[in-house]
Amino acid sequence: MIEIGIDIEDISRFKDKEPGDALLERLFTPAELDYSFTYKHPEQRLAARFCAKEAVIKALSGLVNVQYKDIEVRNEKNGKPYLAINGCEFKTKLSISHTKTTACAMVVVYDVGVKT
Repeated sequence: MIEIGIDIEDISRFKDKEPGDALLERLFTPAELDYSFTYKHPEQRLAARFCAKEAVIKALSGLVNVQYKDIEVRNEKNGKPYLAINGCEFKTKLSISHTKTTACAMVVVYDVGVKT
């Protein structure tokens, strides 16, 4: 089975957010926040990661119930993003991008299964 999800967000939604902000704490893992706030414009990384999470939720809708913090966007040593999703066992492909004003992500999920 193959599922897809896509999302697009205004980066301004995450502008001027600081570590410890309740919204950020609800949506992101500590590792994602640490990564994002190492950049001059963390809102770009936060928005892109949020898009990835939304795309996963859309792709898995009706199959698996995952929450935002169950989904973590990580980066390989070369910078390529990938997904780690608690409680699920399947393969994914992730593409994220952003401009100064907009972020987007697309996720392809295949070999869907749930850990027992």
